Amino acid sequence: MSQKAIGKIFKEARKKKGLTQTELADKSGVHVNTYARVERGDQEPTFSTVKRVAKVLGLNLSELPD
Repeated sequence: MSQKAIGKIFKEARKKKGLTQTELADKSGVHVNTYARVERGDQEPTFSTVKRVAKVLGLNLSELPD
């Protein structure tokens, strides 16, 4: 899974839901600094992080890039 691609998908979905990074982090249980680095593409997310964030954003894991 490309770090930049997943970050872009998360950012677009988060904005469509009208959530801030802090709100998304709170809802997903992912630390806000970790989420921000993932969204920028500076950190490769763990599968657990992807799963948690995708659930909050209503994204299907099978639709995310490999």
